[in-house]
This record gives sequence, C-alpha cells and structure tokens, in this order.
Amino acid sequence: MPGSALNKKITVTLPALPPLEEFLPYLEQIWESRWLTNNGPFHELLESKLAEYLGVDHISLFSNGTLALICALRALDIQGEVITTPYSFVATTHALWWNNITPVFVDIEPEYLNLDPDKIESAITERTSAILPVHVYGNPCKMELIEAIAGKHHLKVIYDAAHAFGVKIRDRSILDLGDLSVLSFHATKVFTTLEGGAIVSHSAEMKHHIDNLRNFGFQDETVVEEPGINAKMNEMQSAFGLLQLKYVDLYIAERKRITNIYRKLLRDISGLQFLYDMEGVHHNYAYFPILIDENFFGMSRDELYLKLQQNNIYSRRYFYPLICDLTMYNSLVSAASTNMPVAIRLAKQVICLPIYPDLELEIVKEIAELIKNYQR
Repeated sequence: MPGSALNKKITVTLPALPPLEEFLPYLEQIWESRWLTNNGPFHELLESKLAEYLGVDHISLFSNGTLALICALRALDIQGEVITTPYSFVATTHALWWNNITPVFVDIEPEYLNLDPDKIESAITERTSAILPVHVYGNPCKMELIEAIAGKHHLKVIYDAAHAFGVKIRDRSILDLGDLSVLSFHATKVFTTLEGGAIVSHSAEMKHHIDNLRNFGFQDETVVEEPGINAKMNEMQSAFGLLQLKYVDLYIAERKRITNIYRKLLRDISGLQFLYDMEGVHHNYAYFPILIDENFFGMSRDELYLKLQQNNIYSRRYFYPLICDLTMYNSLVSAASTNMPVAIRLAKQVICLPIYPDLELEIVKEIAELIKNYQR
C-alpha cells in the first residue's frame, strides 16, 4: 500500500506543556512556603479562576476525575440502579461499582454517540435513582430531554463531563446543568493538571458537602462529619493548572485548526464519516473520531488501525470494547447485546486520529494521505 512510514511515533494525544521557565516561579513559591497540599493558596486560586473561566458558581478540585465521580455519587447519596451508557471510558461505570450501585446500560444515539434519551424511560425501575450520561468527545448530550425524564421520575442527573472542559451552548456552560457535573484534568485532556478533576455544583451547601467528602469528612481539626476519602488536589497540580489556564484558549484554537484540516482532507471518502460541530455549541475539539464502514471503505476499522500503526500512527479505538462487554459487567441483564445495536455497531467502527496542539501540519496531511491511499 502506498505511503512512507513516519520516522517517529505519533500518538493519539500529547500533553501541551507551557514553557518550563514559567513554571519555575510557582515551584519556588511552593518551596518557600512548604505548603504542599490541604487547600493551599494555589489550590484556592485555581478553584476561583476555574469557576470564572468556566462560568460556574461552585467548583471543587480533586486529585483525579475518577475520585471526583465516586464522590459525586456519594454526595447525592445515589443508591440502587443508575442508568448510564456502555460507550465511555471504564471509569464512568467503575465509579458506580465502587459505590455498590448497579449500572443499567442503554443504547446510544448514532449522531454523536451519546446516551439516547428515547431509550431511558423503558430502563427505569423502582430501584433507579439517577441518570449518568457522558458528553462523549465533548459533544453535549441531549440534556433537555434527559432532564425532563429525570424530573418526571424524580431522578438525579450527574453528567460525566470528563471530555467537556470549556464547552458551551449559546454562551452557557454545559457544566451548569444537571445536579452535578464531573470533569477530568488528566494528562490526555484539553486542560490538564497532570492528574486531576473537579465537581461542579450549584450551591454553597453542596460545595461544602463535597469539600468535606474529599478530605476524610473533616469539618474542623476535631470534628469528622462523615466517612470521606482523601481526594484533594495538591499544590503542584494546582500551580500547573493555573499556568495551563493561561494557554488553554490557544490550545483549543490549535485543536480546532487541526480538526478543520482533517475534515477538509478526509471529506468525500467513501465509507468514512466524522462528526461535525453542533449548532450553537462552542466546542473544545478534544478528539477527532472517524467511523469506518467496512463495506464502503474497503477494509475494517481494525485493519486501518493496524495499517496506521505500521506507519507509526498510534490512533485509539475510543471506545472499544464497550463497557457492557467487560467481564465484570457482561452478566448484567442490561448488558445483553440485543439492548444496544447502535453502540455495538459504532464501537466496531470508531477510531480516533491523533490530535494535540503541537501536532505538525505535515503529519496531519500525511495521516490523511495514508487513509486516502488505503481506501483507494
């Protein structure tokens, strides 16, 4: 097949790092104060700056997004069953398991691969307490429909917004909806604190409750209100986040530029489909997924995946396998393949191409050319 191998490994993502010399003054302050964790000055400043940037009233920082999701479920006292998607990273469902909650999987919609609201009501039982949708690839779920269903059946809604940093609909943050929204600041994300995460809440009382949960349940030096956990973000992470926040708009602009180049170069390829921007949405371009229809493209998704690897292009099959197919969940009634034909089909077609702010234009062009050649 035509196409020369690249001379370096190109991964699906690469963290965008600010200039090292700009981070050193933060480290010097930490060394001078010796305040490493427990709500230090950088931690408090980052919470304030993030709330302002994201357009939300209350945000609580966490050491990682998974612990944030576990604590969000605990903060709302979610029990019994929770309706969620099989098409996500495993942390979404693992957080339910850690809270002794039974996940109930429903299918996804084919346009943006998010939880399908039309499938939710038939999955509700007397044990259902919440809905846990995911803004897959940062594309907003059909939130109005989901929340209308939740209101009708008196259910909580927690959004897994791990991909959705900075995403807005008509200038309103999508994090401002639902009962809680949970962010990830992992190294692979648009905005990173190395590891990290956050919960967005809607009242001072709920923020206080969440802040207690992430710090063992301490109210003060001698009073422990509840059995919490240690999930605090430290000063190193917080300082790095403050510096990242300075550059995140530039990072998003570069991701948008790369997305538009891919779209231009890959359009009109038979058997290849990608996701377009949603009307009225300010996207963050966290991922660039494409869908491969073997019958029209001429090879399967997995064949393309391996062909790209042979040329040092390490794409990822996000999200494959489906969570419901994993050993710890596949015995659930809701995990039956007959329940999710759309998720099964798309999980076998999806492949996410490399995208990150430092990705060179020539590499983007070569990736696109390789895909065109394979299709021909």
